[in-house]
Amino acid sequence: MTSPDSSPAESAAEVTDFGYQQVPKAEKQARVRAVFDSVAGNYDLMNDLMSGGVHRLWKRFVLSQTALRPGQRALDVAGGTGDIAAGMAEQVGASGLVVLTDINAAMLAEGRDAMTDRGLVGNIRYSLANAECLPFPDSSFDCVTIGFGLRNVTDKQAALRSMTRVLKPGGQLIILEFSHPTAPGLKPIYDGYSFTILPWLGKVVAKDADSYRYLAESIRRFPKQQELVEMMRAAGLDNCRYHNLTGGIVAVHRGWRF
Repeated sequence: MTSPDSSPAESAAEVTDFGYQQVPKAEKQARVRAVFDSVAGNYDLMNDLMSGGVHRLWKRFVLSQTALRPGQRALDVAGGTGDIAAGMAEQVGASGLVVLTDINAAMLAEGRDAMTDRGLVGNIRYSLANAECLPFPDSSFDCVTIGFGLRNVTDKQAALRSMTRVLKPGGQLIILEFSHPTAPGLKPIYDGYSFTILPWLGKVVAKDADSYRYLAESIRRFPKQQELVEMMRAAGLDNCRYHNLTGGIVAVHRGWRF
C-alpha cells in the first residue's frame, strides 16, 4: 500500500515488470537471480530444445557482425555459458582479451566451466557484474555484446548507458534479444508455443515450469524493435539499427559510440 502522500507517478516509478507481474524494483534482481539459479544446470540443453538449435545460428550471426580483430578487447555482458564470448575469444586471438560477465554466480560458474572445456583459458577473464553499473573504466572495449540478457535487467536504460560508457570511441554495442514477430501469421503460432510448449519443456526437462513461463512473459514485455533503437540513441549511441531474424522472433540491434 502506498502512503497518502504518494502520487501515482511516484508509485509507478517504484515498480517494474517481472514477466506479467508488477513487482518492487528492489525485488526484481533477486527474482531474476532465483530463475537463473534454477535453470543454470540445464541452460544449454534447454536452449537447444526451445529453439531446435537455431540459437546457435543467431549467435553465429552476432559474431559475424563484431568486426573484431586480433589484439582487441571485447566484453560479453550477461554472457551465461559463453557461446558469444567463446567466438569473440577466437576473433581477438591470444593477444586480445574477452571479459565474460554475468550478475548470476551460478551462470558465471557454468560459463567458466564451458570455456575451460573448450580449451579457452588464456584470453578470457570473468567478472560477477551488474549490467547497470559495469565495473570497468570508460572506453575499455572495442565491442560489447549482450545476448538474451537485456530483458532481465531492471533498469534497461541504465544498462545501455553503462555499456555505452565502457565502449571505446568507434566501438560497437550488439544486442541479441527475443523480440516481436513481424512475419505475417507468425504471432499466434509463436504465442501458442511460448505459453504451452515452453513451460511444458521447462517442467519436464528443468523441473521448473514457472521460470520458463517467466521467460515467455518477459519477452512480451520487452520493447519493440524501433523502441529499443530509440533507447540506444538516448544512451549515446549513433547509427543505431536492427536486423530481424526468424521473422522477428529475435532481433539483433547494433549501435556505435563516436
